[in-house]
Amino acid sequence: MKRTVTGAALAAGALAATALAFAPSAAAVTPTTATVTANCGVFGGGTATLTATQSGTSATLTLTSSAITTPLALSANSIASTLTMANSTGANRVFSGTVNPAMAAGSPVTVGPLPGTVAAGDSLDFYKGSLKMVIFGVTVTCTSSAAQSPGPFVF
Repeated sequence: MKRTVTGAALAAGALAATALAFAPSAAAVTPTTATVTANCGVFGGGTATLTATQSGTSATLTLTSSAITTPLALSANSIASTLTMANSTGANRVFSGTVNPAMAAGSPVTVGPLPGTVAAGDSLDFYKGSLKMVIFGVTVTCTSSAAQSPGPFVF
């Protein structure tokens, strides 16, 4: 009986090891942060930081900038944002939602984390993409004239 239990335990261990060997590896975006120069018209422009996270095919992007400010106080989750990222390996990727902290008038802008879907090998850059924010019914579009640094987000 002891040999049967030992044999069953070894078989279970071998199956577990095989399952781990064939399990998909955790995806990790690189880099996790990038700097862009954004021009948002009357809302300002300048350096902004994009932060990316990834879990499988789901990803989020957050944009923060002290150079882009809000002219009015905004409540949390009041900015409808659509961040379109240019993808050098295929179709552009869109990250959208109404996620933002409360911001006082004149505060630095933060939007996100905005959810989106990515594929393995996607190479996403804000350059040739855009951020559209709808604030009190007014659409503000931010663009960039140069590639992000240190480079695109690779998923």
